[in-house]
Amino acid sequence: MAPKALSPQEIEDALAELPGWAANGDRIERTYTFEGHLAAAAIVGQIARVQEALNHHADLTLSYNKLTVASSTHSAGGKVTELDLELAHRIEQIAAEHGVGSTKG
Repeated sequence: MAPKALSPQEIEDALAELPGWAANGDRIERTYTFEGHLAAAAIVGQIARVQEALNHHADLTLSYNKLTVASSTHSAGGKVTELDLELAHRIEQIAAEHGVGSTKG
């Protein structure tokens, strides 16, 4: 059974618990800023392991010292589901271990 797409209000309520994350169309996104490129690249492998464990994969865009994570659920028509929120929470735990902040962008 495919995960249920969340309503805009459910997404907004959930994002209140995920500072730095925002709805962007049918996705949730956050950009993390690091000290340099190696630090930004290092977190990608950790996120990939979490994605494999959840069998849920976000789009990761790595630039010099920034990593943008964008997540939606393909099996729910590309909408945001609880899977996206669970992934976001787990990524937040990893990011906190790396001491990174967020930027809009």
